[in-house]
Amino acid sequence: MSHPTILLRAETKPLEHRSFAPSTIAALVKDGYPVEVERSSTKPEFRRIFEDSEYEAAGATLVPEGTWKSVGAQQKMILGLKEIPEEDFPLVNDHIAFSHCYKNQGGWQQVLGRFPRGGSTLYDLEFLVDEQGRRVSAFGYHAGFAGAALAVKTWAWQLAHPGEQLPGVENFTNGRGYYMNEDELVKQIQEDVAAGEKIAGRKPSALIMGALGRCGRGACDLFVKAGLPESNLVRWDINETKEKQGPYKEIVESDIFLNAIYLSDPIPPFVNNDTLSATGRKLSVICDVSCDTTNPHNPIPVYSINTTFDKPTVPVEIKNDANNVPISVISIDHLPSLLPREASEAFSEGLLPSLLDLKHKDSARVWTDAKKLFHEKVATLPAELQKKEV
Repeated sequence: MSHPTILLRAETKPLEHRSFAPSTIAALVKDGYPVEVERSSTKPEFRRIFEDSEYEAAGATLVPEGTWKSVGAQQKMILGLKEIPEEDFPLVNDHIAFSHCYKNQGGWQQVLGRFPRGGSTLYDLEFLVDEQGRRVSAFGYHAGFAGAALAVKTWAWQLAHPGEQLPGVENFTNGRGYYMNEDELVKQIQEDVAAGEKIAGRKPSALIMGALGRCGRGACDLFVKAGLPESNLVRWDINETKEKQGPYKEIVESDIFLNAIYLSDPIPPFVNNDTLSATGRKLSVICDVSCDTTNPHNPIPVYSINTTFDKPTVPVEIKNDANNVPISVISIDHLPSLLPREASEAFSEGLLPSLLDLKHKDSARVWTDAKKLFHEKVATLPAELQKKEV
């Protein structure tokens, strides 16, 4: 039994502060894994929520940021969260990360092709699943929680600042770009609800699509903690949509629409220009937590770009609109980073049993299934991207 060396790389996505928690690194070290951790960036927009000293105390060896790029072929397992930068050099070590290239997203061939070109394997975190096909760990709960918070904040902002888009997150997090903990976030959103209620004379209503999943439960919990009464929440899941297909007029009857489904097959749109332009629409905020922005079957085809923490919303252009109610879309694809410490700790804890099984990755079902899926996806690439470069 051999324990592979694990190298935890620094994240390079702007305003991404999550990483694998030091407690998980400590458990790996205790089990016998040699673990190296890249030092966190000195740039504030790339700094992770955990200090380098926390990893050192966990027993890891600190190495310079960017070390993973110079590691020899098949010497270490490269562990990270978000996708690596879109460069062109072949990847010669196996990677564990979210890569967003299995569902025909924009640029997926170039992203995925780097692995076979370098003779390595991608173990995509999104597709590590248990025997029932359920993900062994996910950020869904905190994605829904954070998305709902920004949706409420946007609703209140629109009332107080007509015609203006919500400013960057750093403007209401003391310049950090994230909240220190859940209590800090909830207290502020409660204040937003109260401010909006003074203007509108009521609290917002929300329809949550996919309310029974991890993400949907997180969204519902935030709405409740923010002070929305149950009568203001419309919780939809598969039972509410199996009898009829979208678009759904019920969506535009709420102030906020939060999409939390996992899109696996093509489906009719939930909303379109016709439903948004019809007389009587209340809807003013769409939070697309699922963020299938570049997916050709995106069920919310009324926007085309991902938003960011420094520009959280994008306006929807509606043709022949009969309403005087602008709509803003939130489509941030790393929402849990709004609560980076809690989200990281929860995700890391869920994934730890599988990480401890990396010493058996050639026989452990989670890892063999992920490798099989990787090869199935590689087989769909153009032939020239499937070949290992000599």
